[in-house]
Amino acid sequence: MRKKRLQRFGDRELVSRLMPDASVRKPVVKFILLMIAFAFAVTGAAGPKVGIKLQETRSSGSEIIIALDVSNSMLAEDIQPNRLERAKQALSRLIDRLGDNKIGLIVFAGEAYIQLPITADYVSAKMFLSTISTESVPVQGTAIGAAINLAVNSFSPASEAGKAVIVITDGENHEDDPVQAATEAARRGVNVHAVGVGSTQGVPIPVRTRFGQRDFMRDRDGSIVITKLDEETLQEMVIAGNGIYVRATTANMGLNTVFEEIEKLDKAEFETRVFADFAEMFQWFFGVALAFLLIELIISNRKNRLRIFGNTI
Repeated sequence: MRKKRLQRFGDRELVSRLMPDASVRKPVVKFILLMIAFAFAVTGAAGPKVGIKLQETRSSGSEIIIALDVSNSMLAEDIQPNRLERAKQALSRLIDRLGDNKIGLIVFAGEAYIQLPITADYVSAKMFLSTISTESVPVQGTAIGAAINLAVNSFSPASEAGKAVIVITDGENHEDDPVQAATEAARRGVNVHAVGVGSTQGVPIPVRTRFGQRDFMRDRDGSIVITKLDEETLQEMVIAGNGIYVRATTANMGLNTVFEEIEKLDKAEFETRVFADFAEMFQWFFGVALAFLLIELIISNRKNRLRIFGNTI
Protein backbone atom coordinates (compact mmCIF):
# COMPACT_ATOMS: atom_id res chain seq x y z
CA MET A 1 0.00 0.00 0.00
CA ARG A 2 2.88 2.41 0.76
CA LYS A 3 4.51 1.60 -2.57
CA LYS A 4 1.27 2.27 -4.45
CA ARG A 5 0.83 5.62 -2.71
CA LEU A 6 4.41 6.61 -3.60
CA GLN A 7 3.89 5.65 -7.23
CA ARG A 8 1.14 8.26 -7.51
CA PHE A 9 3.76 10.94 -7.02
CA GLY A 10 6.08 9.56 -9.71
CA ASP A 11 8.93 7.13 -10.21
CA ARG A 12 10.04 5.42 -6.96
CA GLU A 13 13.72 6.22 -7.48
CA LEU A 14 12.99 9.90 -8.14
CA VAL A 15 10.69 10.10 -5.12
CA SER A 16 13.31 8.44 -2.92
CA ARG A 17 15.87 11.04 -4.04
CA LEU A 18 13.43 13.77 -3.02
CA MET A 19 13.21 12.13 0.46
CA PRO A 20 16.81 11.16 1.24
CA ASP A 21 16.13 10.94 4.99
CA ALA A 22 13.28 8.39 4.67
CA SER A 23 14.33 4.93 5.87
CA VAL A 24 13.25 1.78 4.07
CA ARG A 25 14.00 -0.65 6.88
CA LYS A 26 12.63 1.26 9.87
CA PRO A 27 8.94 1.03 8.88
CA VAL A 28 9.36 -2.75 8.63
CA VAL A 29 11.02 -2.86 12.07
CA LYS A 30 8.24 -0.69 13.55
CA PHE A 31 5.58 -2.97 12.07
CA ILE A 32 7.29 -6.08 13.52
CA LEU A 33 7.49 -4.42 16.96
CA LEU A 34 3.81 -3.50 16.75
CA MET A 35 2.83 -7.08 15.91
CA ILE A 36 4.94 -8.45 18.79
CA ALA A 37 3.24 -6.02 21.17
CA PHE A 38 -0.16 -7.07 19.84
CA ALA A 39 0.68 -10.78 20.34
CA PHE A 40 1.75 -10.21 23.97
CA ALA A 41 -1.36 -8.10 24.66
CA VAL A 42 -3.67 -10.82 23.30
CA THR A 43 -1.86 -13.46 25.37
CA GLY A 44 -2.19 -11.31 28.49
CA ALA A 45 -5.91 -10.80 27.85
CA ALA A 46 -6.32 -14.60 27.82
CA GLY A 47 -5.33 -14.66 31.52
CA PRO A 48 -2.29 -17.00 31.49
CA LYS A 49 -1.16 -18.82 34.60
CA VAL A 50 2.13 -20.50 35.39
CA GLY A 51 0.48 -23.91 35.73
CA ILE A 52 -1.52 -26.26 37.96
CA LYS A 53 -0.19 -28.53 40.68
CA LEU A 54 -1.61 -30.99 43.21
CA GLN A 55 -1.56 -29.75 46.77
CA GLU A 56 -1.72 -32.20 49.68
CA THR A 57 -3.71 -31.19 52.74
CA ARG A 58 -4.74 -32.92 55.95
CA SER A 59 -8.20 -32.49 57.41
CA SER A 60 -10.76 -34.24 59.59
CA GLY A 61 -14.34 -35.01 58.62
CA SER A 62 -16.97 -37.53 57.55
CA GLU A 63 -17.77 -39.08 54.19
CA ILE A 64 -21.02 -38.26 52.38
CA ILE A 65 -22.33 -39.67 49.13
CA ILE A 66 -25.23 -37.99 47.36
CA ALA A 67 -27.45 -40.34 45.32
CA LEU A 68 -29.46 -38.15 42.95
CA ASP A 69 -32.47 -39.44 41.03
CA VAL A 70 -32.23 -38.42 37.35
CA SER A 71 -35.24 -40.32 36.03
CA ASN A 72 -37.70 -38.49 33.78
CA SER A 73 -40.12 -38.02 36.67
CA MET A 74 -37.62 -35.55 38.17
CA LEU A 75 -38.57 -33.13 35.39
CA ALA A 76 -41.97 -32.58 37.01
CA GLU A 77 -42.57 -28.95 37.93
CA ASP A 78 -44.43 -29.29 41.23
CA ILE A 79 -41.19 -27.86 42.68
CA GLN A 80 -39.85 -24.90 40.71
CA PRO A 81 -38.14 -24.77 38.28
CA ASN A 82 -38.38 -28.58 38.35
CA ARG A 83 -37.49 -31.33 40.79
CA LEU A 84 -34.03 -32.04 39.38
CA GLU A 85 -32.86 -28.45 38.91
CA ARG A 86 -34.10 -27.47 42.38
CA ALA A 87 -32.18 -30.39 43.89
CA LYS A 88 -29.00 -29.39 42.03
CA GLN A 89 -29.29 -25.82 43.28
CA ALA A 90 -29.65 -26.98 46.88
CA LEU A 91 -26.75 -29.44 46.52
CA SER A 92 -24.51 -26.69 45.19
CA ARG A 93 -25.17 -24.64 48.32
CA LEU A 94 -24.65 -27.71 50.51
CA ILE A 95 -21.20 -28.29 48.99
CA ASP A 96 -20.24 -24.77 50.06
CA ARG A 97 -20.99 -25.77 53.67
CA LEU A 98 -19.20 -29.11 53.75
CA GLY A 99 -16.10 -27.84 55.54
CA ASP A 100 -13.64 -30.74 55.83
CA ASN A 101 -16.06 -33.52 54.88
CA LYS A 102 -15.58 -35.65 51.77
CA ILE A 103 -18.30 -35.94 49.15
CA GLY A 104 -19.19 -38.27 46.29
CA LEU A 105 -21.93 -38.13 43.66
CA ILE A 106 -24.03 -41.00 42.28
CA VAL A 107 -26.74 -40.63 39.65
CA PHE A 108 -29.43 -43.24 39.19
CA ALA A 109 -32.53 -44.02 37.19
CA GLY A 110 -33.02 -47.60 35.98
CA GLU A 111 -29.34 -48.14 36.85
CA ALA A 112 -26.85 -46.37 39.12
CA TYR A 113 -23.52 -44.83 38.14
CA ILE A 114 -20.73 -43.04 39.98
CA GLN A 115 -20.62 -39.45 38.77
CA LEU A 116 -17.81 -38.42 41.13
CA PRO A 117 -15.76 -40.71 43.45
CA ILE A 118 -15.43 -39.72 47.07
CA THR A 119 -13.28 -36.57 47.25
CA ALA A 120 -12.58 -33.35 49.13
CA ASP A 121 -12.20 -31.38 45.90
CA TYR A 122 -15.37 -29.27 46.06
CA VAL A 123 -14.56 -27.39 42.86
CA SER A 124 -14.70 -30.65 40.93
CA ALA A 125 -17.83 -31.69 42.81
CA LYS A 126 -19.70 -28.55 41.73
CA MET A 127 -18.43 -28.93 38.18
CA PHE A 128 -19.70 -32.52 37.93
CA LEU A 129 -22.97 -31.54 39.61
CA SER A 130 -23.64 -28.89 36.96
CA THR A 131 -23.40 -31.50 34.16
CA ILE A 132 -26.05 -33.84 35.61
CA SER A 133 -29.25 -34.24 33.61
CA THR A 134 -31.90 -36.88 32.91
CA GLU A 135 -29.64 -38.05 30.08
CA SER A 136 -26.84 -38.96 32.51
CA VAL A 137 -28.29 -42.47 32.82
CA PRO A 138 -29.38 -44.19 29.59
CA VAL A 139 -31.79 -46.64 31.25
CA GLN A 140 -34.97 -45.12 32.63
CA GLY A 141 -36.63 -46.30 35.83
CA THR A 142 -35.90 -45.70 39.52
CA ALA A 143 -33.49 -48.16 41.13
CA ILE A 144 -33.03 -46.67 44.61
CA GLY A 145 -31.69 -49.92 46.05
CA ALA A 146 -28.97 -50.14 43.39
CA ALA A 147 -27.93 -46.57 44.17
CA ILE A 148 -27.63 -47.33 47.90
CA ASN A 149 -25.62 -50.50 47.26
CA LEU A 150 -23.27 -48.65 44.91
CA ALA A 151 -22.83 -45.85 47.44
CA VAL A 152 -21.99 -48.25 50.27
CA ASN A 153 -19.30 -49.88 48.13
CA SER A 154 -17.89 -46.49 47.08
CA PHE A 155 -16.79 -45.30 50.52
CA SER A 156 -13.12 -45.41 51.49
CA PRO A 157 -12.72 -48.99 52.77
CA ALA A 158 -10.02 -48.27 55.36
CA SER A 159 -11.49 -45.01 56.66
CA GLU A 160 -12.87 -44.84 60.20
CA ALA A 161 -14.87 -41.71 59.43
CA GLY A 162 -18.64 -41.70 59.78
CA LYS A 163 -20.41 -42.50 56.53
CA ALA A 164 -23.81 -41.40 55.23
CA VAL A 165 -25.83 -41.61 52.03
CA ILE A 166 -28.32 -38.91 51.08
CA VAL A 167 -30.90 -40.16 48.57
CA ILE A 168 -32.72 -37.37 46.71
CA THR A 169 -35.68 -38.81 44.84
CA ASP A 170 -39.44 -38.80 44.36
CA GLY A 171 -39.49 -42.32 45.77
CA GLU A 172 -41.25 -44.03 42.85
CA ASN A 173 -39.12 -47.16 42.96
CA HIS A 174 -39.79 -49.67 40.18
CA GLU A 175 -36.67 -51.82 40.05
CA ASP A 176 -35.60 -53.22 43.45
CA ASP A 177 -36.05 -53.12 47.24
CA PRO A 178 -34.62 -49.90 48.76
CA VAL A 179 -35.60 -50.93 52.29
CA GLN A 180 -33.47 -54.07 52.10
CA ALA A 181 -30.57 -52.07 50.66
CA ALA A 182 -30.83 -49.54 53.51
CA THR A 183 -30.90 -52.36 56.07
CA GLU A 184 -27.66 -53.78 54.63
CA ALA A 185 -26.11 -50.31 54.59
CA ALA A 186 -26.92 -49.80 58.28
CA ARG A 187 -25.40 -53.18 59.07
CA ARG A 188 -22.16 -51.97 57.48
CA GLY A 189 -22.18 -48.73 59.46
CA VAL A 190 -23.63 -46.41 56.80
CA ASN A 191 -26.59 -44.18 57.60
CA VAL A 192 -29.16 -43.68 54.85
CA HIS A 193 -31.07 -40.39 54.71
CA ALA A 194 -33.69 -39.35 52.18
CA VAL A 195 -35.04 -36.12 50.75
CA GLY A 196 -38.44 -36.60 49.13
CA VAL A 197 -38.98 -34.35 46.12
CA GLY A 198 -42.44 -33.71 44.68
CA SER A 199 -46.10 -33.68 45.67
CA THR A 200 -48.17 -36.59 46.89
CA GLN A 201 -51.12 -35.53 44.71
CA GLY A 202 -49.24 -36.22 41.50
CA VAL A 203 -48.41 -34.05 38.47
CA PRO A 204 -47.67 -34.69 34.78
CA ILE A 205 -44.13 -34.75 33.38
CA PRO A 206 -43.49 -32.00 30.82
CA VAL A 207 -41.57 -32.90 27.65
CA ARG A 208 -40.71 -31.26 24.34
CA THR A 209 -41.90 -32.75 21.08
CA ARG A 210 -39.54 -33.05 18.14
CA PHE A 211 -41.08 -29.83 16.80
CA GLY A 212 -40.18 -27.99 20.03
CA GLN A 213 -43.73 -27.84 21.34
CA ARG A 214 -44.51 -28.40 25.01
CA ASP A 215 -46.40 -31.58 25.86
CA PHE A 216 -46.62 -34.15 28.65
CA MET A 217 -45.14 -37.62 28.84
CA ARG A 218 -47.59 -40.34 27.85
CA ASP A 219 -47.73 -44.10 28.23
CA ARG A 220 -48.21 -46.62 25.41
CA ASP A 221 -51.94 -46.08 25.50
CA GLY A 222 -51.54 -42.34 24.99
CA SER A 223 -52.59 -41.44 28.55
CA ILE A 224 -50.67 -38.72 30.39
CA VAL A 225 -48.22 -40.16 32.94
CA ILE A 226 -48.70 -38.85 36.48
CA THR A 227 -45.79 -38.89 38.93
CA LYS A 228 -46.29 -38.55 42.68
CA LEU A 229 -44.06 -38.62 45.72
CA ASP A 230 -43.95 -42.02 47.47
CA GLU A 231 -43.27 -40.93 51.05
CA GLU A 232 -44.18 -44.26 52.59
CA THR A 233 -41.34 -46.11 50.85
CA LEU A 234 -38.81 -43.43 51.72
CA GLN A 235 -39.85 -43.33 55.36
CA GLU A 236 -39.51 -47.11 55.66
CA MET A 237 -36.11 -46.86 53.96
CA VAL A 238 -34.65 -44.31 56.38
CA ILE A 239 -35.96 -46.19 59.40
CA ALA A 240 -34.11 -49.26 58.17
CA GLY A 241 -31.01 -47.14 57.39
CA ASN A 242 -30.85 -45.30 60.74
CA GLY A 243 -31.40 -41.99 58.95
CA ILE A 244 -33.99 -39.24 58.74
CA TYR A 245 -36.53 -38.29 56.10
CA VAL A 246 -37.20 -34.71 54.95
CA ARG A 247 -39.78 -33.59 52.44
CA ALA A 248 -38.54 -30.92 50.04
CA THR A 249 -40.44 -27.80 49.02
CA THR A 250 -39.62 -25.00 46.60
CA ALA A 251 -38.62 -22.79 49.54
CA ASN A 252 -36.67 -25.40 51.50
CA MET A 253 -35.08 -28.59 50.15
CA GLY A 254 -34.37 -29.85 53.66
CA LEU A 255 -30.68 -30.58 53.05
CA ASN A 256 -29.66 -28.34 55.96
CA THR A 257 -31.62 -30.57 58.34
CA VAL A 258 -29.94 -33.67 56.93
CA PHE A 259 -26.51 -32.03 57.09
CA GLU A 260 -26.99 -31.17 60.77
CA GLU A 261 -27.67 -34.86 61.40
CA ILE A 262 -24.58 -35.88 59.43
CA GLU A 263 -22.42 -33.48 61.44
CA LYS A 264 -23.03 -35.72 64.46
CA LEU A 265 -21.10 -38.56 62.79
CA ASP A 266 -17.59 -39.54 63.83
CA LYS A 267 -14.75 -37.61 62.23
CA ALA A 268 -11.52 -39.09 60.96
CA GLU A 269 -8.31 -37.48 59.76
CA PHE A 270 -7.40 -38.01 56.13
CA GLU A 271 -5.01 -36.69 53.54
CA THR A 272 -6.41 -35.23 50.37
CA ARG A 273 -5.03 -33.90 47.12
CA VAL A 274 -6.66 -30.87 45.59
CA PHE A 275 -5.78 -28.74 42.58
CA ALA A 276 -4.07 -25.46 43.39
CA ASP A 277 -3.52 -22.70 40.84
CA PHE A 278 -0.28 -20.77 40.56
CA ALA A 279 -0.27 -16.98 40.37
CA GLU A 280 -1.77 -15.03 37.49
CA MET A 281 0.79 -13.94 34.88
CA PHE A 282 -1.23 -11.58 32.66
CA GLN A 283 0.48 -8.45 34.06
CA TRP A 284 3.88 -9.57 32.75
CA PHE A 285 2.54 -10.01 29.22
CA PHE A 286 0.88 -6.60 29.30
CA GLY A 287 4.16 -5.13 30.57
CA VAL A 288 6.15 -6.61 27.69
CA ALA A 289 3.49 -5.44 25.21
CA LEU A 290 3.75 -1.89 26.61
CA ALA A 291 7.55 -1.97 26.33
CA PHE A 292 7.42 -2.96 22.65
CA LEU A 293 4.84 -0.23 21.99
CA LEU A 294 7.10 2.39 23.57
CA ILE A 295 10.07 1.22 21.50
CA GLU A 296 7.93 1.36 18.34
CA LEU A 297 6.90 4.94 19.18
CA ILE A 298 10.50 6.04 19.84
CA ILE A 299 11.82 4.75 16.52
CA SER A 300 11.32 7.30 13.76
CA ASN A 301 10.90 6.70 10.04
CA ARG A 302 14.07 8.69 9.25
CA LYS A 303 17.55 7.36 8.67
CA ASN A 304 20.14 7.74 11.38
CA ARG A 305 22.56 10.55 10.51
CA LEU A 306 25.98 10.08 12.14
CA ARG A 307 28.84 12.44 11.52
CA ILE A 308 32.38 11.06 11.52
CA PHE A 309 35.17 13.53 10.83
CA GLY A 310 32.67 15.92 9.31
CA ASN A 311 31.20 13.34 6.93
CA THR A 312 27.55 12.30 7.11
CA ILE A 313 26.88 8.51 7.08
